[in-house]
Amino acid sequence: MTLSMNPQKKCRNILITGASSGIGYQSALCLLKEGHRLILPCRTNERSNDLIKSLKKDLKCDHSLDRVYAPILELSDLFSIKKFAKKLMALNQQLDIIILNAGLQYTGAKSPKWSAQDIELTFAVNHVANQYLIQLLLPLIEKVNLSRIIITSSEVHNPKTSGGSIGEPAGLGDLVGLNSSKRFSLLNGDSEFNADKAYKDSKLCNILFARKLSKILNISGSDIAVIAWAPGLVIPRSREGFFRYSRKYNEFGQRLFSFFARDLFRITETPENAGKLLVSLALDERYNKSGFNYYSNKLVTPFKKVFALSKSSIESLDDQLSSSLWQLTSKLITEKIRE
Repeated sequence: MTLSMNPQKKCRNILITGASSGIGYQSALCLLKEGHRLILPCRTNERSNDLIKSLKKDLKCDHSLDRVYAPILELSDLFSIKKFAKKLMALNQQLDIIILNAGLQYTGAKSPKWSAQDIELTFAVNHVANQYLIQLLLPLIEKVNLSRIIITSSEVHNPKTSGGSIGEPAGLGDLVGLNSSKRFSLLNGDSEFNADKAYKDSKLCNILFARKLSKILNISGSDIAVIAWAPGLVIPRSREGFFRYSRKYNEFGQRLFSFFARDLFRITETPENAGKLLVSLALDERYNKSGFNYYSNKLVTPFKKVFALSKSSIESLDDQLSSSLWQLTSKLITEKIRE
């Protein structure tokens, strides 16, 4: 399937993961209104159909949906990723922008969940899927001028931030978990599972992955901009969106946290505003900088946020760690695909 072209305006081909709700959905709405062509993969046919219905309702314009392609992609399954990429490659549909926005968190769970290939689910969806997708789809974006790869991370990757300092901090150690042939639930090899730490670690992986990817592209002579960003604490009022998984394990706690953070102290960001920030990262010329850059939507006061180029954590700047993570993830993918 080749996405239709709007002859009135230069359109960009944009792939967004995690676009069925939250930040991804809001960015998709904005991009469609501006006339771009979107590839919005969904986990199931039902999710894909629901996404199309929601877009149709919110856009109030059927012809905009001619520029939407919503194929099936289960990010927790390496074979689904491979099948999706193969289909996209067969279409020879060049990509201007790849937005790796999908993320999973199930804070509150006492034991780990596992992907189709027996990888801890947070790590599988939030990191491994990103690296495998990029490795497979890179040929579709390398030949496009002013192309960008954008990865949604979080300030919780940094133990020195307010979100990152609460609870067990992010920390990958020497990747003993990933370096082991045995099943692991935490990358640093800790035996006791902590779902919150698993999420923080995965967001640290996002930045290490983005920095390594940028270096690989630079060595190959590519000028693709690689951007990691932190949208701030986004808590939607609906039951959909990012916290829908962790809410299952602590409904009361999530409601209480949402009330204080969003309604009382107003330190959160709305999905709509975060979606607009993501659109600006994708389209605005000021973000068209080759190499790697990290941006964060920082809370300055309870009522004010500033979106700006930022410094990521000390651990995220470790070149040896980023290389090791890339190599070990590639090895893991190869082994799991062969099984």
